[in-house]
Amino acid sequence: MTSSRKFGTDVRRSILYYVLVSFFAVLVLQLFNMQVIKHEFFDGKSADNSIKGIVQTPLRGVFYDRNYKIVVNNKPSYTLLITPSNYSRKLNNVIETVIGAEPGYIDEILADNVQYSKYLPIRVQRDVSFQVISWIEENKEQLPGVSYIVDMEREYPDSIMASHMFGYTKEISRKQLEMNKDYYDMGDFVGNNGVEKTYEKYLRGIKGVKYMLVDSRRKEIGRFKDGLNDKESVKGDDLVLTIDADAQKAAERGFKGLKGALVAIEPKTGEILAFVSSPQYDLNNFTTVTPKEIWRNLNSDPDKPLYNRATLSVNPPGSTFKPLAAIAALEEGIITPQSIINCPGGFYFGRFFKCHGGPHGPLTVEHAIEKSCNTFFYQLILRIGLDKWADYARRFGFGHKTGVDISEENRGILPSTEYYNKRYGKNGWTKGFIVSLGIGQGELSVTPMQLAQYVSLIANDGKSVKPHMVKGYVDPGTKNLVPFKFDPIDTRVSRKTMEIVKHGMYLVVNGAGTAGNAKIPGITVAGKTGTAQNPHGKDHAWFMGFAPYEDPKIAVAVLVENAGFGATWAAPIARSVMQAYLNKSSLHQNQAVAKNQNTPKDQTPPKNQDTPKDQNVSKGQTVTKDQAVTKGQTVSKEKTITREKPVNKGQTVTKEEAVLKDQNERKIKNAPKNQTPKGQKGSKGEEKIVAASNKN
Repeated sequence: MTSSRKFGTDVRRSILYYVLVSFFAVLVLQLFNMQVIKHEFFDGKSADNSIKGIVQTPLRGVFYDRNYKIVVNNKPSYTLLITPSNYSRKLNNVIETVIGAEPGYIDEILADNVQYSKYLPIRVQRDVSFQVISWIEENKEQLPGVSYIVDMEREYPDSIMASHMFGYTKEISRKQLEMNKDYYDMGDFVGNNGVEKTYEKYLRGIKGVKYMLVDSRRKEIGRFKDGLNDKESVKGDDLVLTIDADAQKAAERGFKGLKGALVAIEPKTGEILAFVSSPQYDLNNFTTVTPKEIWRNLNSDPDKPLYNRATLSVNPPGSTFKPLAAIAALEEGIITPQSIINCPGGFYFGRFFKCHGGPHGPLTVEHAIEKSCNTFFYQLILRIGLDKWADYARRFGFGHKTGVDISEENRGILPSTEYYNKRYGKNGWTKGFIVSLGIGQGELSVTPMQLAQYVSLIANDGKSVKPHMVKGYVDPGTKNLVPFKFDPIDTRVSRKTMEIVKHGMYLVVNGAGTAGNAKIPGITVAGKTGTAQNPHGKDHAWFMGFAPYEDPKIAVAVLVENAGFGATWAAPIARSVMQAYLNKSSLHQNQAVAKNQNTPKDQTPPKNQDTPKDQNVSKGQTVTKDQAVTKGQTVSKEKTITREKPVNKGQTVTKEEAVLKDQNERKIKNAPKNQTPKGQKGSKGEEKIVAASNKN
């Protein structure tokens, strides 16, 4: 019995012994694993508990206009922070009262952000006054978890608004954060629209980090290794925009109290000189977190100030589209410069189409543009054909997005056989649908941006570059411009055709046309007015034009909503913009950033900037750092407008030709120097197209 008990005791001792040995063996192995095998991992974990990395937000890049004048800058401001792990919500009422927030504001902010880390400071309010900061400093012992930092916010030092062009920054949303975790943190501001959004990767810079020693309660107690491991932030790239501040100011003044849009382009380069969507909104309301009341007011405003009319609103272009039909007909050989179509006051095709201002009598294409004769272009589009006309319209940028370097853009509507078949069925439409397209009406709709590209292509003989708002970025080391490259545009239209159409537009302004209000003393302007029919109210007014006629440096498209006639409302606005730009003594200013341009020191990027420049700004766009900066490119002028051959001796002249001859002689007096208008005199082999009467 005794031996049996002893045996049982020995067994239990043995089991206990082996259990203890096994336990210590596991413990030793675990210690070995932690101290040797996974030393670096646990060393990092330990450091995490004693070292805090504080992200250093870089300065955002600034905007210069084309003459290197700062139009969007940064300014310091105070931001109130709360670190949830140290903060007592009993302080909510006090803090909300001091900063002027509504009850529950802080709880809402913390609830949205604390999920990311309760140990990270959360931005509670930006642009806090110095008085609030002084109060925090005086009472910091009673305000655990409450602190502040000096942040940067956008500043607009010039008097221009350009809200739809510049765009604004906005606090990053949860959805955006999920898609961009590698760079952004909660509370960061990102470009929300306009240039701020398109060029976000250039503007944002590279974040830095400052390491601090902390105690067990995460309270900072000093610098880690005296800052040797800190990483400095790198300022974002400064962008040089294409706009001219004076032209932009003139455009904004012109639209005071009006709704509409304006886009001005340098024809040879595609650079946008002025860009307005009216009404605009105050960008100063978006430099920090925008109050809900402001959002409500903007969204409920019936004039829709947040809506970018320049790239999104679509309307029939009216008579501004008549030059397009002229281009197609001339290029296809359907008419010649001397071809005549008679205007008896209207045109009958299934029904009667009235010609406003008619009858105009016999007209050539130049004088049809000058008089804006509907009858001429009703017949012309039927001769061209729907799909051939649509093909030329596409070449000039209609029916698809222009690709301008802001994200929000409408493609408009360009009718074609495919379009009508899809909408009405193959047997659901007739050629009668086509007639109105010849004068820019019907289901055709375009944006002001598209019309600006169209008139700039006319001005530069059918060639240009994709419209864009940014020239490039400033190299932080050399201070020189590193230009972005944009795709060229070629409409494949002959220069001869373009000269004929341009001269017709010259007569619109300087002859017996409708746009005398666009004249500028000492500068020859060419243009075309238009009226967009509006079934919901007063018609919209269009004008497009370019100047100087001899060597175009600016092309402008203007839409004024609910204004009536383009000559009365739109043309004067275009005139003021062209005048402001062309009268500047700095038109041919060197594009390189001058070393003595007095760039503020706090805006100078560090020399060791290594921000990658391989991001695509837009489809097909590349960045070429070694590309030379050019300006003032010229186009060959070997071809000028000349008079037609005189009537041969003994050649008879018809009554219609005599009328045209008389018209031409009156217009020669108004022709610009070194430019003689194309005559209407009969010549051998001349084609005469006489319109059928309206009974036909």
